[in-house]
Amino acid sequence: MNSGIQWCPPAEFRERRAFTLIELLVVLGILVLLASLLLPAFARATAQGRGAVCRSNLREWGIATHSYAAENGDFLPPDGAPNGESTASGWYVDLPRAAGIEAYDRAAWHTNPATALPRSVWLCPANRRRSNGVNLFHYCLNENVNGQGAGRRIQAGSVPSPAATVWLFDNGRLAAVASANHPHTNLHGAGCHFLFLDGHVQRWTARRFWDFGKNEGRLDLPDLKWNPFAP
Repeated sequence: MNSGIQWCPPAEFRERRAFTLIELLVVLGILVLLASLLLPAFARATAQGRGAVCRSNLREWGIATHSYAAENGDFLPPDGAPNGESTASGWYVDLPRAAGIEAYDRAAWHTNPATALPRSVWLCPANRRRSNGVNLFHYCLNENVNGQGAGRRIQAGSVPSPAATVWLFDNGRLAAVASANHPHTNLHGAGCHFLFLDGHVQRWTARRFWDFGKNEGRLDLPDLKWNPFAP
């Protein structure tokens, strides 16, 4: 039975309305502004995190180097073949053995470009290079310390200026062993991480170690030596 009484919503319900187009555009503009402020900060934080992991990797290689020398009459490990195919000796064979690091030749990612890259002391998280089907070295050894010989070794104590002598570095190319023309020029803020023979790691911007006019690495730097025995 209809009593004739009609329900009337409270005033606050009657006053509610949908957003206007202008209000929606204002909200969207604020969201876009916030995104433009937050995304660069997020990208910087990500880059800094990747750089920290890379520096940690190189420090671990430095510790492995000195552990190896301590157990082998102060001799540094031999270079190994530049293509990474050495299995009996070489820095990428002897240093993992000395430090208990995963063996390079057993890692699927070093020959299979489709394999996901794990977090590993072998890999820089900022380096996007994958295997060419033969090898993958995100870090490269300076061939001049042992005198450009796959089987040659020298004693660490015989190297002058170890704090300025490059040992390992972010690899811009393919070889496991190379020299001044192989550092990566566009990692870690357009730069490269270097592990020096005394064990410290330092980031250098590319403009400091690379001659862009000649497209080659600089050899005249007193605090970044490729051939420590050069006059």
